[in-house]
Amino acid sequence: MNQKQSLTTSLIVLISGTFLLTQFVFPELETQFALIHGGNYVNGYFPGVYTGQWWRLLTVALTHAGWLHLVFNMLALYSIGTPVEEFVGKFRFGIIFLGSLLAASATSLYFGPENIYAVGASGAVYGLFGALFVIGKKAGANYQNIAGVIIVNLLMTFTISGIDWRAHIGGLVAGLVITYPLIFRKRT
Repeated sequence: MNQKQSLTTSLIVLISGTFLLTQFVFPELETQFALIHGGNYVNGYFPGVYTGQWWRLLTVALTHAGWLHLVFNMLALYSIGTPVEEFVGKFRFGIIFLGSLLAASATSLYFGPENIYAVGASGAVYGLFGALFVIGKKAGANYQNIAGVIIVNLLMTFTISGIDWRAHIGGLVAGLVITYPLIFRKRT
């Protein structure tokens, strides 16, 4: 696969480019793109998904809580996304990434606290972990290695403070659920 034309690489450029814009040109974008419930507070309201800003379900992936957060997410996206995209193709990869991102955002909103916001693409990356687990044997990967990577990442999710574990779990489950019918559906 030509990496210059891969969707994985395009996503990395888009996400990293947006992060650079939020750091150096338009710092207000992070607040406008982050995932937050929105709604009432003591003396008014604050904007968010519940006040009609549905784009935040997607744009959360364009924001990150610093350079280290961005670098780890982009390394994971490249490492996991590349083999998944090579196996399933761009279109199905896009469905898995987008579906996992939306599920991660929805899970974070539904189960998370109302007055904090979430940032990052890791919910979608966890969806790719789930996809890799589904295609693992067909793609020639070792299930023990894949399961080990998922377990280590989940352990980090629950032991490092400030990580939105709800989004990670939502993305992982969505990646599993979305990928299975895309790969194993009967062809007529």
